[in-house]
Amino acid sequence: MNTILESLNWLSRRSLTQLLLTGVFIGGGFILWQRYQEQLYVYLPYLFLLLCPLMHVFLHRGHGNHNKQGEEQE
Repeated sequence: MNTILESLNWLSRRSLTQLLLTGVFIGGGFILWQRYQEQLYVYLPYLFLLLCPLMHVFLHRGHGNHNKQGEEQE
């Protein structure tokens, strides 16, 4: 009994919420894929074109401002 509580103790409320939301999004995506598969194939190239700039914006946000070490910041 103690080991079960200890193993569940590492799961915080935030990680449980993230796990639940991930499951809901995956399940909803699967249902939408099954229902609207033909329509999604038509718009798939446009979704890839939209995905490229979005990935660039959101995946490059942690790089900092690229100042050199010796330069002063203005």
